[in-house]
Amino acid sequence: MHIFNSLPAAIVAVAFWAFLAVCAVAGMRYDFRKRQLAMDSLRAAIERGQTLEPGLVAQLLAQHRGPEADGPGDLEPYLRIGGIITIAAGIGVLIAAFFVGLQFPVAKLPMLGASALAVCVGLGLLLAAGALGRHRRGGGSPDSVA
Repeated sequence: MHIFNSLPAAIVAVAFWAFLAVCAVAGMRYDFRKRQLAMDSLRAAIERGQTLEPGLVAQLLAQHRGPEADGPGDLEPYLRIGGIITIAAGIGVLIAAFFVGLQFPVAKLPMLGASALAVCVGLGLLLAAGALGRHRRGGGSPDSVA
């Protein structure tokens, strides 16, 4: 029996994607609830007639926004972190390919290809971070990689 034609493999695949969907929906629900609670507290304070300082309102609302980049140079640490994580994932898939290849030799080569792809994407992210870092320091345009 081939690995991709088995019922347990299908169940694992469905469970994986269901887990990702639940995590995404839970994260969105959590963010929505946090914003809703902040708005409810502001609304309650206004209904009670309390005066709200603009700084306090701005601080409450700023807590519920994600980090926003002011310019391309601000993305450098995020690109660097993403590159490191992506390269580490590629190395993990590379290691897993050898172990999976022991049981299912047909899966070894595609997993090695996925590993190479992940490492290349990670290297691209690190190169982009380096180009942005040079641009921010005034060493050239972000388009020049060399």
